[in-house]
Formats: sequence, structure tokens, C-alpha cells
Amino acid sequence: MTHPIITDLKTRYTAKKYDKTKRVPAEDLAVLIEAIRLSPSSINSQPWKFIVIESDQAKERMHRTFENKFQFNQPHIKAASHTILFAYNPTYTRDDYAQVIDTDIKNGRTPKENREQAFGAFAFVDLNTDDNGNNAAWTKAQTYIALGNAMHAAARLGIDSTPMEGVDSQLIGEEFKHELNGYICDVAMVIGYHDSSEDYNATLPKSRLEKEQIVDVL
Repeated sequence: MTHPIITDLKTRYTAKKYDKTKRVPAEDLAVLIEAIRLSPSSINSQPWKFIVIESDQAKERMHRTFENKFQFNQPHIKAASHTILFAYNPTYTRDDYAQVIDTDIKNGRTPKENREQAFGAFAFVDLNTDDNGNNAAWTKAQTYIALGNAMHAAARLGIDSTPMEGVDSQLIGEEFKHELNGYICDVAMVIGYHDSSEDYNATLPKSRLEKEQIVDVL
């Protein structure tokens, strides 16, 4: 099959070694961040926060979060151009959704007089919230929509990426407590350009299950 989308997905892969001398241009980073911001989410909840690790100081802080585990991912933090933390709100509330509705009103999506009616969609949040107000399983799922969108956008821009669930959520929460402000980061993505002489994954063929094994068209 020949199509730009298919080309993006066939050529992207998870980089295993980054060239520390190369950095993502500011204009490409801006496009990637905007693509992440525009990611879809259930009821347009946007229960997320994205922290871009760019400065040497921030990289050093992120590097420290690998003190206890997942050390195999630690070298990426300083070698890659940037790391993006994908964080979610574990207790998404009606007040949080009110910010979305008010933005909809400001942007002309929802008439001002329909503000209370717009809260009808919040019933879906209630369905995914326990008695303690925790809806982390639902909000965390939204961050993976943004992560997938980010990986495709990076591929289109010719930027290599590595999604990482191998991060220490607890230490990230401690190190970036102020920035996260109660949000939780269970997954991150490093971006940059692979080291062509050491990234073994760059030359391996793409391997996926056949369509007939995973797709049923009814």
C-alpha cells in the first residue's frame, strides 16, 4: 500500500540510541507540541498535562528519576534532544470540565446559554469515577491517545522517538512535584535523532502481525 500515512508508520520505529549532538529545531518542536495539544480525548476532557524537558538542568532532574529502576532508559534523557512527560489528572472533577466548557463558549463551540446543558457529557466521567473520586484509569487512557498522536506527528516531521513506560512514576512525582501539581506521569517520550552507528533498531525490518490475524471486516 502506498500512502503518506502508511509511509510514516512503516518508517517510524523506537530509537534505541540517540545522537547527542543533534537537537530538534524549535519550529519542529512547536509543531509537535501543537499536535499534542490538538489530540482528541473522551468528551474533549483533556485531563492531561505535558512537561517538555529541554534544558540541561531539567534533563539532570529527569536523569535522577532513574535512580531505582529502568536504568536502561536513563541514557536517552541526556542524549536525546527532548523528553516529554505525559501526565494525567487522577481525580478529574466537574470544575475541571468547566474549564473545557468555558473554553468552548469562548471559542464559539457552545452557546453561552447552553453552559449547564453542556455538563450532560460529564455523566461519562461519573461512570468512570469510584466512590473516592478517583478516575485515574480513565484519564490515564486519554494520555495514550495523545502519545500515539505525538509519535505519528514526530514521524511526519522526521523526528525519531522512543515511548517509555519504563519510567519511575513515584520519583518523577517527587522531582517534578511543583510542575505536575497532583498529576501523575506513567509514560514519557524522548525525541531527537538516532545515532546511525549504534542504533541497532534502525536497520531491522518492520514486523507486525498480518492483517488477517487481527482485523475482521463484517
